Amino acid sequence: MACIDRASPALNQILLKLYCAEKPLEIDHHLYEFGSLEYHIQSQASDPQLAYLSISMPPLCHGILPKELSSKTIEMVKGLCPNVVEIIDPAKEGYQLTLKLNLNQIPRNKDYDKIIREISSVHSVILSSQLKEILWNVNSDDALQGMYKPIKLVYHPREPFFLIRQPQRIIAVFPIRFKEKSDVTIATTFFQELVDVGSSDKWAKVPPCNWSAIPPPELRGEAFEDLSTNGGFFTFDISSRHVEGNRLDKTVWSLLNFSTYVRYHVKSTKGFIQRRMRKRLESLVEVLHQTNSEENEQTKQHQGLPSDNTFQY
Repeated sequence: MACIDRASPALNQILLKLYCAEKPLEIDHHLYEFGSLEYHIQSQASDPQLAYLSISMPPLCHGILPKELSSKTIEMVKGLCPNVVEIIDPAKEGYQLTLKLNLNQIPRNKDYDKIIREISSVHSVILSSQLKEILWNVNSDDALQGMYKPIKLVYHPREPFFLIRQPQRIIAVFPIRFKEKSDVTIATTFFQELVDVGSSDKWAKVPPCNWSAIPPPELRGEAFEDLSTNGGFFTFDISSRHVEGNRLDKTVWSLLNFSTYVRYHVKSTKGFIQRRMRKRLESLVEVLHQTNSEENEQTKQHQGLPSDNTFQY
């Protein structure tokens, strides 16, 4: 998932501008991402060493997680940059979280960019924490009764995915949708390659995966609009060893960004194909131009006219 940035580029840019400003800035800016995520950045010129960042976001999963942030999530946010970030309690009205940023605690050396990028990743930290809680706690009551209901999670609007917890494993299902048929063709080819590679001995430790054009049985009974796709359904089979220790962070981040990674791959592939086609077209035009020049030269020689390479004195 190297193409996915944990930090918000727009938020990072605003905080860098605020920190690097030669003169104190007065900022009261609202920033929106993913349609339902809102940042509110405030700073007063009279006190340039302080800035306030408020965040409003829906829970990753309605009905499973409370609207307010849990104590575990708050602790993870506190761990971002303890010397710089303070949590204001209560948060500003209309927001789940308000952070006080002590900009004077950020060192004036090459590390300042890294620290600001860490602060800009607060949304990713919150989402990762919420997904970890779901992986730990989801369906705990139903599991005792042998019932495993799909849990719908929404990271990107219109791109939900599902988790189904079963004994010794968790099934993650991603419904795939595209607007263009060419995108569907590229994506399904990519999925088939992922399945083939994932089943090889070299990648035996990664979660097994599968692609199907129809919904898996575990999603039977879900809303029709969630199961209406043109790219099929991609499934990961996550075992307990994939959510232990340091692997948990990697698994969580990969699940949150799988749909984005697929779209990145499709876009990159289309760009590569277009560049190859453009290069091929240029080569054909060059060949045709050369052929046409040779034919003109032969015609002039046949008619007894001086060629382009003949100088008349």
